[in-house]
Amino acid sequence: MTQEPKSHGRDAGPAGTSGNGSAHPRQPGDTWNSGLSVEEFAAIKGAGFEPVGQVLGTAVHTIAYTGVWGCPGAWSGDAGGPSSPWSSSFAPLLRTLYAARRLALSRAVAECAALAGDGVVGVRLRIAQFPAGGVEFTVRGTAVRARSRIRPRRPFTSHLSGQDFAKLIGTGWVPAGLAFGIALATRHDDWRTSRTISWTAGNQEVDGYTRLIGHVRREVRNQLALDARKQGGDGVVVDGMDLEVRERACTTYGDTHDLDAEAVLVGTSVVRFDRSRRPAGPRPLTIMRLERER
Repeated sequence: MTQEPKSHGRDAGPAGTSGNGSAHPRQPGDTWNSGLSVEEFAAIKGAGFEPVGQVLGTAVHTIAYTGVWGCPGAWSGDAGGPSSPWSSSFAPLLRTLYAARRLALSRAVAECAALAGDGVVGVRLRIAQFPAGGVEFTVRGTAVRARSRIRPRRPFTSHLSGQDFAKLIGTGWVPAGLAFGIALATRHDDWRTSRTISWTAGNQEVDGYTRLIGHVRREVRNQLALDARKQGGDGVVVDGMDLEVRERACTTYGDTHDLDAEAVLVGTSVVRFDRSRRPAGPRPLTIMRLERER
């Protein structure tokens, strides 16, 4: 890589050190490790980067469903309100879900910085139940370093594979950081949906379910765009949406159920090399999907 955005760059220090004066980790005879395949390693080398080590960040959190008062949608027929992490019934749960992911990611970035790496590629987030209780959030990736005197001010993070990362660099873009979008909504499974899905109803749309799914899909894209914009991204590339719908007993009416929908998007916010050519004024942020939604 020969050029970085000016607002993100810093000069390298003396030979063998990074710009902040920390020792370069690669010494004669040192052995690095990575999570890269042979194809990814070759692609990253071709883009002007060297792997410096595999990094890991983890955080274990207790995740308790705080719920919402009553049953949103029990009377209106709609999903619950916007699932903002700051101003909704789901806010405490959403803030925990964001915080756990970001904490695990920050620890992987700290390991990258300790290796004098410029960024982490191939980031994978794993979420699993912890045997002693709680939920474990684990971020794993490979730290890389550019063969250039221009260094990013802080390590970037990207979920892109080695090949996709190389394509990104080759087309004049650099990753800014991993971006998250999380949306939650709930709907009471009341008499309107029960009547629609009964065996006598015939073939027709279940409007309440459509509204629930449509709501979380729109909201998760909004939250992803907001997160990418905070990182200064011109756009964000994603590899698909995880969407899960769960049923639980209603807390207001006995013998009835609520449907909870959770959508998650993970992407990489990207920035053009030459920021001086960016037009003045507000810009729409583009979300590009690499794979089909699952």
